[in-house]
Amino acid sequence: MTARNGGDLVIETLTSLGARTVFGIPGQHALGLFDALSRSELSYVSSRVENNAAFAADGYARATGEVGVLFLSTGPGALTSLAGLQEAYATGVPMLVVASQIPLSGLGARRKGMLHQLDDQKASAQNVTKAQFSVHHASGIPSAIQDAWTEAVTVPQGPVWVEVPQDVLLGQVLVPPVVDALAVPYDHPPRAELVEESVRWLAASRRTAIVAGGGVRRSTQDAQQHLLRVAELLDAPVVCTPGGNTAFPWEHPLSLGSWVEDRHVTDLLEDAEVLLVVGSSLGEVTSNYFTLVPRGRLIQVDAEPRVLESNFPTLGVRADAGQALSALADALASVPASGPEEPTGPVRPDWHGRTAAEAVAEVNAKVAARLDAQDLGRERRFMADVRAAVPAGMQTYWDMTIAAYWGWNCWDALSGQFHSAQGAGGLGYAFPAAIGGALGLGERTLAVAGDGSAMYSIAELASAVQHSADVTWLIVDDGGYGILREYMEGAFGRATATELHRPDFVALARSFGVPAEEVPVDQVGPALNRTWQRKGPAVVVVKTLLRMWSPSHLE
Repeated sequence: MTARNGGDLVIETLTSLGARTVFGIPGQHALGLFDALSRSELSYVSSRVENNAAFAADGYARATGEVGVLFLSTGPGALTSLAGLQEAYATGVPMLVVASQIPLSGLGARRKGMLHQLDDQKASAQNVTKAQFSVHHASGIPSAIQDAWTEAVTVPQGPVWVEVPQDVLLGQVLVPPVVDALAVPYDHPPRAELVEESVRWLAASRRTAIVAGGGVRRSTQDAQQHLLRVAELLDAPVVCTPGGNTAFPWEHPLSLGSWVEDRHVTDLLEDAEVLLVVGSSLGEVTSNYFTLVPRGRLIQVDAEPRVLESNFPTLGVRADAGQALSALADALASVPASGPEEPTGPVRPDWHGRTAAEAVAEVNAKVAARLDAQDLGRERRFMADVRAAVPAGMQTYWDMTIAAYWGWNCWDALSGQFHSAQGAGGLGYAFPAAIGGALGLGERTLAVAGDGSAMYSIAELASAVQHSADVTWLIVDDGGYGILREYMEGAFGRATATELHRPDFVALARSFGVPAEEVPVDQVGPALNRTWQRKGPAVVVVKTLLRMWSPSHLE
């Protein structure tokens, strides 16, 4: 048998679990891991900054539905990844992180002066990962990675950390090649009595509204169909959170889109006799900055028990969103007649003399009228032009920029998917995540960023070229941190520390060998269309100042 080491055990286990791609950056203590990678069938994507490698693995996982695998070196490399892992943790993205460690002799907070030594490296990851594992002997590697993978794919999904010391990675092993690793997620169906009680509430409600969060999107493939069925059985308006964007058909008569940041939508949610919240904490943005005060009863479904009742008293249902929606749909379909005119099902909805569809149409019209009353033609035209140019099935990635704030509320993802960094809200997400998505899917993705956030990930132009990633990067250059500028001007009358010196993004992209052009704002659509015809990365720069709509939660 060919001599094998601990690094081979890591690679073999990941391969047996179904991994196809690994993201990361080599380092001294991780060399055994990367050497073993060279002997495998796994594809390797080389990032330039560990934080961006984490974003890329996140983008890959969101696009493909697979586990994103990230390899990190010890100390500075591991620590640099943490902001990227925070986004994956906040958004519930399944990832497996394998980090190297100093040799076994240095563990236990003994200050031997080893390169990259930390007192407790995995403790640094505790706030941004679901679980952390340390392996101190080679025979424990397969089980640790298998257990970590199981944890990553069990709802609520998220990143899981496994660290292996340098000498364990390099040491020769007697363990036979791993061929049968298996990770089955723990099941989280709703409890029967909670389904029964929820159905009693829902069947008797004349006005039911639904908030669909990111948990619906991250659940089973059928979760969105179950949501549609529940909404139609209840004749209930549905609004998606930013994380839940695409969970419900945008053009459906019951759809309020994703306008959670408009008071008219908030009013409708408050007016519901029963508000069904699935896969959302009803947090800051979704509650319209905590101005939502429901007058009816709440049913909250979430796989994360800490979310339940975190913001409002609710009937809390700890369950996977898709399984809960399936159980609710089946139970609602068999509700006995509630009156002589209704052969079966819940009571007939009554939104103060209007049908649910009429109430939804009225709210959507009010939202449009509110925007019409503001000088937002440039912003609305820009978003419409980008939407018209982007193919229906393309997956898009949005940084923390004003365009993304618009996208949270008004982007119809059609048959594609909308991904943003709103989970943790850090800068620099879009481009590296879109690289990961493009490489995982084998098709073009779109990244949208501002000039401030673009500077966080500019080094990944090299990664995109090296791996021939079909990704278009749209950079909206307004000369600074645009959203912070608006916030400060609104709060203090002037902005401080928001203006930025920035490079010539077109020249910079071209220096990496990336086709790039700068176009006027009204030419963004044709410019994007030109990039769809290319292979590899492309950059489009638009210099314009986009503004936010007037916040309705301050009224």
